[in-house]
Amino acid sequence: PLPTSRLYSLSKPEQDSMRQYIHEALTNGIIRPSTSPLGAGFFFVAKKDGSLRPCIDYRGLNQITVKDKYPLPLLSSTFEPVQDATVFTRLDLRNAYHLVRVRQGDEWKTAFKTPLGHFEYLVMPFGLTNAPAVFQRLVNSVLGDYINDFVTVYLDDILIFSRSLAQHKRHVRLVLQWLLENRLFVKAEKCEFHVSVVKFLGFVLESGRLRADPDKVQAVTEWPTPTTRKQLQRFLGFANFYRRFIRNYSQTTAPLTALTS
Repeated sequence: PLPTSRLYSLSKPEQDSMRQYIHEALTNGIIRPSTSPLGAGFFFVAKKDGSLRPCIDYRGLNQITVKDKYPLPLLSSTFEPVQDATVFTRLDLRNAYHLVRVRQGDEWKTAFKTPLGHFEYLVMPFGLTNAPAVFQRLVNSVLGDYINDFVTVYLDDILIFSRSLAQHKRHVRLVLQWLLENRLFVKAEKCEFHVSVVKFLGFVLESGRLRADPDKVQAVTEWPTPTTRKQLQRFLGFANFYRRFIRNYSQTTAPLTALTS
């Protein structure tokens, strides 16, 4: 059977946000009305700033999707080329996944249901199992000549790094020009230009030194005591992200790891 899911109940604020989202998405050519036999659920999750992020429950579709095996960069090797850098620029691509067009004729597969009706995406939505691989392939193809030379890319996060300010200005111009030529646009309010210290992918970079993001460390130290196996697995997964900074990490976490088996 074709995957479909239930219609989610929405609160009054969520209904208002849904109307605004549907109106803007229709106006901007992101979605269109659909008669697809599929229908994923539509709901919201709250962001840190209190605003609402629209989400589509694509679990059913993802289960029957042939997986794209294009690899995402290994975080363990992402920072190796940055060791001698002293100047950084961090770019955040605007509406990243929406920069990729859904293949014509396949739009019906992205259909979702709301109290306002049935819609489908014309551009790649968040939540599809292959979306990260597709987007990583795109940015790698656009910036491939610069990656590991003075650029590192993880999905829509781009880091430009250089040994000197003069060199860095040239690197930034090259990257921005190449993005523009490929119609990839940055979200200026989320970018940082020509800085000596930068946060990137949960780490802090400064003059070739790498350290854990203090905000993430605080999240670990203030983590509620796990009471279920799933909660413990989630904690260990988060802590494992910073294992390079923890002496004898495997031995230290062994008693907890044993509880998850």
